[in-house]
Amino acid sequence: MNYDLIALDIDGTLLTDGHVLTAGVREAVREAHDRGAEIVLCTGRGPVNAMPVLDELGLAGTMITHNGAATVDSASRGVLHQYSIEAAELARFREYCLLAKLHFDINTPFEMLIEGITPEAQQMYKLYGANPVMRKPGEPLPEGLVKFTLFGEIADLDRVEADWNGWTHGLQHIRSGDYFIDVQHKEASKGTALQQLARLRGIEQSRVMAIGNYFNDVGMLAFAGMGVAVANSPDAVKEAANVLTRSNEEDGVAHALRAFAWK
Repeated sequence: MNYDLIALDIDGTLLTDGHVLTAGVREAVREAHDRGAEIVLCTGRGPVNAMPVLDELGLAGTMITHNGAATVDSASRGVLHQYSIEAAELARFREYCLLAKLHFDINTPFEMLIEGITPEAQQMYKLYGANPVMRKPGEPLPEGLVKFTLFGEIADLDRVEADWNGWTHGLQHIRSGDYFIDVQHKEASKGTALQQLARLRGIEQSRVMAIGNYFNDVGMLAFAGMGVAVANSPDAVKEAANVLTRSNEEDGVAHALRAFAWK
């Protein structure tokens, strides 16, 4: 094996656009694991709806979730590290979304809280295997929040992004998909979390491989000794990678692993 630690984004990378894990991708990931590499899902999802993907791969272990804001152990459901944010820091973003009637959820490492639901959001959660909990807007938010996620149409999110880019605040907002904007701790990222994990494992940067497809993957692609972007990535993501592979619809992860991980 050329790499000891392999980080895989889930949506748009490991899974097809229909959120299917193909047999070819599963077999290649399993082979990388059997050859001795630690496989780490590195996703914008929370642990609860990332674990079924790990189960489908037939694996267990550490997952980097919420764009690096929470690193967790799938077996014990323990949080190894998290970047927490205060409820007061989210107030401005929440109020903006309420006024604009845009759907959002608020997340701790293992909980997803919502204050309302639309048919579109309901379908989206079903597609991602998420089960949000309805909260009363007047109730205080729990401690240990890690992410605020806005869901909407591309044109609406483009306008939101333009507005928020003009704000001064102590958090960061990042486009984690065409239909999502995530707000989280300014130091949280997949790249930072992957670097922390590699250091914990005593693995050199050159022995780390990462495969991703979107803007929230740029940090881990840049950190990894081998950063791979799938063909369906935006140009800026491709530029952050060392190499390109086939798209998520063409078993790109399997192709990359067989081309670079053990040849």
